[in-house]
Amino acid sequence: RHPLATFFHLFFRVSAIVTYLFCDWFSNSFVACFVTILLLLSFDFWSVKNVTGRLLVGLRWWNQIDEDGKSHWMFEAKRVPTIAASTEAEARIFWLGLIICPVIWTMFFFSTLFSLKLKWLALVIAGISLQTANLYGYIHCKLGGQKSISRVTSRLFGTAAVPKRQGRNIAEDGTEEQGKTGTR
Repeated sequence: RHPLATFFHLFFRVSAIVTYLFCDWFSNSFVACFVTILLLLSFDFWSVKNVTGRLLVGLRWWNQIDEDGKSHWMFEAKRVPTIAASTEAEARIFWLGLIICPVIWTMFFFSTLFSLKLKWLALVIAGISLQTANLYGYIHCKLGGQKSISRVTSRLFGTAAVPKRQGRNIAEDGTEEQGKTGTR
């Protein structure tokens, strides 16, 4: 159902790995190789997080910072009653790409470390970080994201739109009580 999304899910990932492996053959410039690979990794992170996860498996995640500066990870899972054979294949491709690529970047980390090519270490760590963040987010979506999108969205907007404020509550006997109202 989504051949273009499936293509780009794998294209940026595989392109970053192939460019990392063969960049020295095509260019002598470390900076050009570094920037190219980092751009491919960034494109991959964005496309997987914002497009292919929703289309191929019905999952999405994001990070939200509250007013206190605390970071909260939010997870969603769309309930799909029946999955066609083509979407099962797309889901397999999605999960295989999501799991295999961080493993490959981890192998690159150890080979870079043991071969003492320390100038590539920052790039490999960036690759591991971006790939693992997507993997972490989607695993949590799959395992713990059994809530419907409407419940998560209503909860999100309910807590963000209603600040804590002083309110008046009317007791059963008709007297007013002062207290904080709002969420939480």
